[in-house]
Amino acid sequence: MLTYTYRRLLISIPTLLFISLVIFLLLELAPGDPMAQVPLTVPDEVKQKMREALGLGEPLHVRFGLWLWQFFVIEPLHLIDNLFGTTFAEGQQRVISWQTRSPVMDIVAQRMPQTLWVVGTAYVVAVLIAVPIGVYSAYRQYSLFDQAGTFITMIGFSIPPFFSGVLVIVIFSIQLGWFPSIYDTTHVVNDWDSFVVQLKQMVMPVMVLALQITSQISRYMRASMLDNLGQDYVRTARAKGMREKTVVLVHVLRNSLIPVVTVVALLVPSIFGGAIITEQVFKVNGIGQLLITAIQANDLPMVQTLTFIFAVLIVLFNLIADILYGILDPRIRYD
Repeated sequence: MLTYTYRRLLISIPTLLFISLVIFLLLELAPGDPMAQVPLTVPDEVKQKMREALGLGEPLHVRFGLWLWQFFVIEPLHLIDNLFGTTFAEGQQRVISWQTRSPVMDIVAQRMPQTLWVVGTAYVVAVLIAVPIGVYSAYRQYSLFDQAGTFITMIGFSIPPFFSGVLVIVIFSIQLGWFPSIYDTTHVVNDWDSFVVQLKQMVMPVMVLALQITSQISRYMRASMLDNLGQDYVRTARAKGMREKTVVLVHVLRNSLIPVVTVVALLVPSIFGGAIITEQVFKVNGIGQLLITAIQANDLPMVQTLTFIFAVLIVLFNLIADILYGILDPRIRYD
């Protein structure tokens, strides 16, 4: 397993480099001018100097190599300096946002906690709901609960977040007035009342994200349970007089969770992608909304950095899913 992990990590390096090159080239082909936000009263020669200051006067390969150096060397050294008080990255040029003229990773670090709060809570809620639904639906196959669960999960999987987000705002915020329609990222939790306010403003974005996650995981859980309920070891356990609760919740559930755990790991990057739309709908000041505003402002360093972070998440969690599958199932060997 260690050899396989090392090999996959080595393969990930050229994969990520190729992905970064593709992202860079695609953004270079995108229309727009970073100087479009500059007032028309600014002379052309001043705009040209601003382009040169942003590095736009350099050739394509030079700018790509500079971004690689800044992202993979300067930014980690800057993180080490902040953690341990060293000066390795002192005076070094970091990846700068064209829109805010601030380091990109500093802005990402400010926005990331908001996204993790919403996405992390939605994922935990979805898994806690999806696993029992999948188990009971499989055990009571074709029952009223199973049919209702199948219908609801199909709807939840089919409805996109931009529609379900607006729908819950209309119902729970406008019509019923239970929850705020806009997520206040400046809210500080320092007592019980402020904690209740934080919970209320998290309910709707978490609900929208958890709906899609629950729909997917519950279907995987149901299919895996049905596959294991028909195995010989289940009939043997029942023939020996083992309690039905023990057979289902210990033996069948444990074996059924093996493929589901890998699916849960693979779904994590896609949830960050779904959070882009959800954050825009509820005005959550996270990295999803940051990406949208960067695209609108033609802030290429910010867009390139955020899309590459999403690509890293996809490669990383694919590796984690493969490793988890090998650990949970002793029959799997990566030789």
